[in-house]
Amino acid sequence: MKYAALMLVVMGMVLNGCAQTRSAAPADKLAKPGQTSAASVAAMDSQRDIVLAVANPLEPLTTHAGSNLLAYGPPRYGAGQRAASNVAALKQSYGLHEVTGWPIKALNVYCVVVEPPPGMTRDVLLKALVKDERVQLAQPLQDYSVYAEKSPDTHHYNDPYVNLQRGFVETDAALAHNLSQGNGVHIAIVDTGVDLTHLDLQGRVHDIHNMVDDDASAFNQDHHGTEVAGVISADGDNHQGIVGMAPKAVLSIYKACWYPPVPNAGARCNSFTLAKALAAIMDTDVRIINMSLGGPADPLLNKLLVQLLTQHRIVVTAMPPDGTVNGFPDNAPGVIVVRESGTSTAPPGVLSAPGKDILTTQPGGGYDFTSGSSMAAAHVSGIAALLLSLSPKLDARTVHDLLLQSSKVSNGTLQVNAASAVSALRGTGQATP
Repeated sequence: MKYAALMLVVMGMVLNGCAQTRSAAPADKLAKPGQTSAASVAAMDSQRDIVLAVANPLEPLTTHAGSNLLAYGPPRYGAGQRAASNVAALKQSYGLHEVTGWPIKALNVYCVVVEPPPGMTRDVLLKALVKDERVQLAQPLQDYSVYAEKSPDTHHYNDPYVNLQRGFVETDAALAHNLSQGNGVHIAIVDTGVDLTHLDLQGRVHDIHNMVDDDASAFNQDHHGTEVAGVISADGDNHQGIVGMAPKAVLSIYKACWYPPVPNAGARCNSFTLAKALAAIMDTDVRIINMSLGGPADPLLNKLLVQLLTQHRIVVTAMPPDGTVNGFPDNAPGVIVVRESGTSTAPPGVLSAPGKDILTTQPGGGYDFTSGSSMAAAHVSGIAALLLSLSPKLDARTVHDLLLQSSKVSNGTLQVNAASAVSALRGTGQATP
């Protein structure tokens, strides 16, 4: 008994000493998974930089010498020993300058944004990296942009009415709300930041994720994301202004785009920030992903998008202004592509929705009109939420077909109609009572 008691005392002292040792590290020295500094994003150059990925298998937790106890604390997924070693060797072999790096658990890789060495072109370096057995993926860092037209300065409506919402009225959303308001449907908006203080968005945003920087002020001042959020889910019956297409939906905001410090510049994103956002969504119960943005085809982003689609997510995106559908994310099979309604015939499979002079929320608590296929995509994401609230197991193909087949002519234009889509769903018998 004495020996056992002595052993318990000794073990307690050892464990206590380990705990004290582990907590001694300064808090500012600990890595913050998934967070990239503003400086590293600002330093990226899509005309110069490369995204490369190396294998980063999930390594088992280590055990302490002389015991069968696992290491303390929750498992953390960062750069494993193999990945760190390969990145270091690649940097030395090719003279690379690392801008930033981030693990993507869903693909078991560690991604690094690197700058080629002086005197070497990106194309030459990419050809060499593709042949290197240590590299799983090497591609240019690419830029993406949101699709919104610049609106002329107009009267700032401080006290607007729902009948000023062209898209809301033309799609008969109020009629659809008699049956569904998108209650509880989880929508991820991958865009810029959103004004979290706007009264019409209070209670609608569940969580936020800043993949660009830690600037809360800039997050709240971002226009494009605020506009998209208002179209999708602005609160209803609160005497504040407008009503969203799905006013009872739940929003998650993933800031992957930002505004360059240039007058009148549109928001931009890149391969790295978008990859971080898409990978983060995989571990959530998000059903609808709104991406009112686009750019060139991208191998890394396509891999992530394919995984999200296989998880039965519904991805809605805006058609590029030039009408071509051959980039990211519009060219991926299963993605719902939306254009701004017009007199011309839509490309096969592309939905049309209101996108011209759309009244929506603005940073600072205001409202204004904006245009573009970004707003059209937001209308479709909202209507999709109305359908999922009635029938949670709907897949992307069924949602797309319902919206396409129930489209109606409004003001001479064939476009999606919220009330018709809800009615069509009920007619199939798939809607819950």
